Amino acid sequence: MASNPTVYHIPVMLEECMEGLAIKSDGVYVDVTFGGGGHSREILKRLGENGRLIAFDQDPDAVKNTVDDPRFTLVQHNFRFLKNNLRLLGIRQVDGVLADLGVSSHQFDSPERGFSIRYDADLDMRMDQVADLDAKKVLNTYAEAELHRIFGMYGEIQNARSLAKTIVTARLSESIETVAGLKEVIKRLVPKGKEHKYHAQVFQALRIEVNRELEALQEFLEQTVSVLKPEGRLVIMSYHSLEDRLVKNFMQKGKFRGDVEKDFFGNEIKPFKVISRKAVTANTNELAVNNRARSAKLRIAEREA
Repeated sequence: MASNPTVYHIPVMLEECMEGLAIKSDGVYVDVTFGGGGHSREILKRLGENGRLIAFDQDPDAVKNTVDDPRFTLVQHNFRFLKNNLRLLGIRQVDGVLADLGVSSHQFDSPERGFSIRYDADLDMRMDQVADLDAKKVLNTYAEAELHRIFGMYGEIQNARSLAKTIVTARLSESIETVAGLKEVIKRLVPKGKEHKYHAQVFQALRIEVNRELEALQEFLEQTVSVLKPEGRLVIMSYHSLEDRLVKNFMQKGKFRGDVEKDFFGNEIKPFKVISRKAVTANTNELAVNNRARSAKLRIAEREA
């Protein structure tokens, strides 16, 4: 039996996402972050009988929310494998692609997954439960310089160097296995009154590294250029500045860094036309009922004809 999808999490900026996709009733759409299925169900409501929706999610828990609808297909894979999986389904191009890059409340609320700073649990943090890299392995085997890099780059932590050194020193006497164990090891580095924020940054850095989130996002974005039909829509919601920067640059320039490519005549070669000049954010009504929407930034682009 499917679990109640609303327990998974309330979909963020649902109406804005649907507007961004500009859904055609007979179109083919992809929701690459199925989760609780909130966005997918709304897309299906707007599709006619000839429409089609493909959803992706590597988390085995997401399968419990699958939708019993002949127009719907769930692919149990990371969205970095978007193009190949669509080909296997006989689909070459689609009318719209939606991604909600947030970790679901469900994952945060499952203590055994080790995503949350609220519970003591094993340091896991794998979205894909069969992957071999987990947070314990990162903390106990990575060199000090690597830990410094991920805490500085992915967590944007001010004292990343001291944090890395502290962890490497502590693990010499005992491996760091649990959320409580990690907090104990790093407690003297945490700024007073900012404990929650600091812990959240540390966990964000570990989660991004464990799941190779930024590499997966870049690979996925690059594939959308060939997967989307001319005038097809790309709608992406991100929750921290690292992801948002990648999405913004890619939509504006077709690349992640550097200047826009130009042809022989000096004309810019850009695969997308940006629809949302500024990131769309949640309105006050949504913020009042859905805390997850607070940091969400939605960007929309259209594949050039």
